[in-house]
Amino acid sequence: MKSRGRIVAFFLIVLLFAGLIGTTITGITKNINLGLDLQGGFEVLYDVKPVDKSQKIDRDALEATVRTLTERVDRLGISEANIDIEEPNRIRVQLAGVQNQTEAREMLSTSARLSFRDVNDNELLNGADVKEGSAKQDFHPDTKQPIVTLSLKDASKFGKVTSEIKQMNDPDTPYDDNLLVIWMDYQEGDSFAEETKKDEPKYISAPQVSETLNTSNVMITGNFTAESAQRLADIINSGSLPVNLTEKYSTSVGAQFGEQALNKTILAGIIGIGIIFLFMIVVYRFPGLIAAINLSIYIYLILLCFELMHGVLTLPGIAALILGVGMAVDANVITFERFKEELREGKSLQAAFKAGTSNSLRAIIDANITTILAAAVLFVFGTSSIKGFATMLILSIVISFLTAVYGSRLLLQLWIKAKLLKNRPGWFGVKKQDIRDIRDKTEVEPTLFHHEVDIVKHRKKFFTASIIMVILGAISLAIFQLNPGIDFTSGSRIQIMADDSLNADEIVQDLDELGIKPNAEPVLSGDNKNVAVIRYDSVINEDKIADLKAFFNEKYGVEPSVSVVSPIVGQELVKNALYALGIASIGMIIYVAFRFEFFFAITAIIALIHDAFFILAVFSFTRIEFDVTIVAAVLTVIGYSINDTIVTFDRIRENLQRRRKPVKSVKELAKIVNRSLVQTLTRSINTSLTTMIAVLAFLFLGAESIRGFAIALAVGLTMGTYSSIFLASQLWLVWRGKMIKKKPVVFAKKKRTEGPQV
Repeated sequence: MKSRGRIVAFFLIVLLFAGLIGTTITGITKNINLGLDLQGGFEVLYDVKPVDKSQKIDRDALEATVRTLTERVDRLGISEANIDIEEPNRIRVQLAGVQNQTEAREMLSTSARLSFRDVNDNELLNGADVKEGSAKQDFHPDTKQPIVTLSLKDASKFGKVTSEIKQMNDPDTPYDDNLLVIWMDYQEGDSFAEETKKDEPKYISAPQVSETLNTSNVMITGNFTAESAQRLADIINSGSLPVNLTEKYSTSVGAQFGEQALNKTILAGIIGIGIIFLFMIVVYRFPGLIAAINLSIYIYLILLCFELMHGVLTLPGIAALILGVGMAVDANVITFERFKEELREGKSLQAAFKAGTSNSLRAIIDANITTILAAAVLFVFGTSSIKGFATMLILSIVISFLTAVYGSRLLLQLWIKAKLLKNRPGWFGVKKQDIRDIRDKTEVEPTLFHHEVDIVKHRKKFFTASIIMVILGAISLAIFQLNPGIDFTSGSRIQIMADDSLNADEIVQDLDELGIKPNAEPVLSGDNKNVAVIRYDSVINEDKIADLKAFFNEKYGVEPSVSVVSPIVGQELVKNALYALGIASIGMIIYVAFRFEFFFAITAIIALIHDAFFILAVFSFTRIEFDVTIVAAVLTVIGYSINDTIVTFDRIRENLQRRRKPVKSVKELAKIVNRSLVQTLTRSINTSLTTMIAVLAFLFLGAESIRGFAIALAVGLTMGTYSSIFLASQLWLVWRGKMIKKKPVVFAKKKRTEGPQV
């Protein structure tokens, strides 16, 4: 009866979550805020500069600027805006889903310091004389042309100003003197006389004053459309910025680019996760089915928590979610492999379950903590989209730990005592002929496909192969170097998309007519060569960007995506990336040294550098563009690689602890290391395969903008698996073996933990 009650409880839990997921998942996914790369939008990073030398840029000035920008964004009707202060003296604005990016850019960057001047550029009135919120769009009573009207605080002051202007008369000037020149953002050095010579003068308008006007109502006339007049009124009403804003970085993503990226990425994710579920069920049978159920719950909980946190989901964020699936699978694989080992030793289902879950817990904890270290460094040093990736990765690791350690074990425990499973080891992936008599205490070396394998014996071959690959990689980097994106070199990047195939020569001709002819041919990509990417070493100005967007939007019906980066931002990204790598490495050395020993820590870091180096070498040789998302991939691989290495180290430590005396010979130590490697080999391969399935789904089915990221992960995962099996542990063996006579290897037997009670 107890067994039947447990099975009923299992189905009730599964049905409860199935009902919960089925009824709420649609609402959760609709409420999640999507980033620029998934719905289109505009992001800009401003450097905050003082208006004059006497001004000091402090926290109060930055917060006042944010308030003004927030009010302007509200007037644009944008609900999903993020405006953040960044050190030192910078403000980042993200406007996801904005329809008119040119309008948004203009409204944000205009300082809105309104001034009324004479033709000699003397200020007569300024924005402080205007009633707050009084500006509005109207039509001229005579010409019916769009105008902007506003109200002044003091009608008599305006009367005095107009009286002075109507009396001005200088016969030597080529224009009328009695003009009231209305400026927006007048700067020292600006001149009305010089502006009159230009086709598009900087001042807004210059109406003639022929009589004294004792009124508080002012009309601003000009070459306005109704929309531009309304925009000017909104800018005036939002108030002037207390500082000057200099654009250091900007990126815009067209709505169709975002929609295509979202659809492709979701499809890739669904296919990748589906294959992972199938893999787990085929390899681990009944526990694999339990894992698939828990992975479904894991994905639901991730999306729910992210929605409750009001997080912004980006392409790298989705990649982190799918990568988290790999981490969750890893925890299950470690547990299931230990469970199968215990079954093969002849233990009952209950005893094997208890021992397997207990023995796997320590490795899971160590592996997850080291990966969180890398994710935390990403969060601290990353840019906005990378912070989103790091947030999702940390969340994924925490929830995957809970669902794998507690969820899978709870659901599996409900079945362990069932008579249905008692004599069916095949349901757990174990053949009956592989099960030993539990009374047989003979130590048997682990095998791979029923064959004894001596990995350690061939360590010199692996070292030689790694050295050769490092030399080839170094030659490639020395000759070809990297192909850095504009994130690191500064400049501009334009991405044009059309429904049909694009012609590179035609695009060059169009850009030439717009006055921004590229130095190199556009790079065509996409399913049918319908996406073109053009790089510029220089920063394209805002006016050219507006013209470019309007031209190609009209021609192809899709607004291009444009990214602009100033040199200082690229330099900071490189510096932050190096800091991140350094701090992550130091953090991992400290943790691994504390949990294991210093020699383990150093060899683990050597393996990590080895893996990161090969990502750089592959990108150097293939000439794939290396941008900031690749840095995120490198750091992710570091976390994932040490995850793999830690599991192997944990098994070496466990096998050493089982010995009653210190290891005093290299031969004996090599035997223990080889045993540990063979024991963890299946787990390493299966974990890497499941994660690689997700990565390959992104690579071949995902959006174009995430391909480089997926390639970096694929290379990193391959090298990480190689280094954890064939490099890290064997480097430790060689290094530790050289001093074994002076310092025998011994790990104190620790109190056995029974794992979480479920």
